[in-house]
Amino acid sequence: MKNNSSATAPEETAVPRRTGPAGSFPNGAGGSGPASSPAAGVWWGLLGVMAFSFTVPFTRVAVAGLSPLFIGSGRAVIAAALAAAALLLARQRLPRPRLWGRLALVSGGVVVGFPILTSYALTAVPASHGAVVIALLPAATATAAVLRTGERPRPAFWAVAALGSLAALGFAFMQSGGIGPLHWADLLLLAAVGSAAVGYAEGGLLAREIGSWQTIAWALVLAAPAMLALAAFTVADQPPAATVAQWAAFGYLAVVSMFLGFFAWYRGLAIGPIAQVSQVQLVQPVLSICWAALLLGEALTWTTVLGGLAVMGCAGAAVRVRSRRPA
Repeated sequence: MKNNSSATAPEETAVPRRTGPAGSFPNGAGGSGPASSPAAGVWWGLLGVMAFSFTVPFTRVAVAGLSPLFIGSGRAVIAAALAAAALLLARQRLPRPRLWGRLALVSGGVVVGFPILTSYALTAVPASHGAVVIALLPAATATAAVLRTGERPRPAFWAVAALGSLAALGFAFMQSGGIGPLHWADLLLLAAVGSAAVGYAEGGLLAREIGSWQTIAWALVLAAPAMLALAAFTVADQPPAATVAQWAAFGYLAVVSMFLGFFAWYRGLAIGPIAQVSQVQLVQPVLSICWAALLLGEALTWTTVLGGLAVMGCAGAAVRVRSRRPA
């Protein structure tokens, strides 16, 4: 990429850029040794995926007693308070002015768009159905990464990614009872996938410059005023009243799904390559449907075992396919 590109800022890099073979770092990702290897990016990504895998079933629990707009905005407000505290304790400096536009993309995608859209969608469809469309997120993130960061995966990568997406969709559709007419909730979920893909790709790039947890923290702080206004409006219009279990699910969404999970996820994307690390999210629909079966009593059949093996096998193959160095 050109030296004046916003995707390269050597003087600010928090996670060193690749200078050796594709997918490797000369020094650690913020440290040294194994932390900079492609495997480290995959493991950090898997940790983030594990945290996110509870998001759909817990959202389904929360919307049974809380309004979707309150869930989407309220979780962001709580996470923003935690983020502001972390930034103050770590004495983080404000990002440079040129970075705020990119932080706004992250905010719009993962702080505003995905939580609110999925909350509304899951009032109408079960958690297992929600995993159907969300299974498209890895491929969408890889596409956003290619368009935004200059990563150019080999054709083999796209073949495996497409196969993995088909496996994930086929598994999720079978688990939810087959493909039916397009529901309005599916449109919301598709929009949520697009929003998150942009936020993930841009956030992974920003994490290389200002740090992984700092990226989501500043994105949360940036969105806090709008989210606080929305939360206040929903509370005034419809005071929240929920069971202990519904409040506990909301608490997980605010603290883990909206904040702590991104520590690991953006760390993995920062180590990268983004297009490869994003593919570990193919495992998320498998995990989400398993949690839905355990927590919500949704059907868990032999197709879960076979589909899960297929999805995770494709995810493992995808992350092993090397990317060419960015142009």
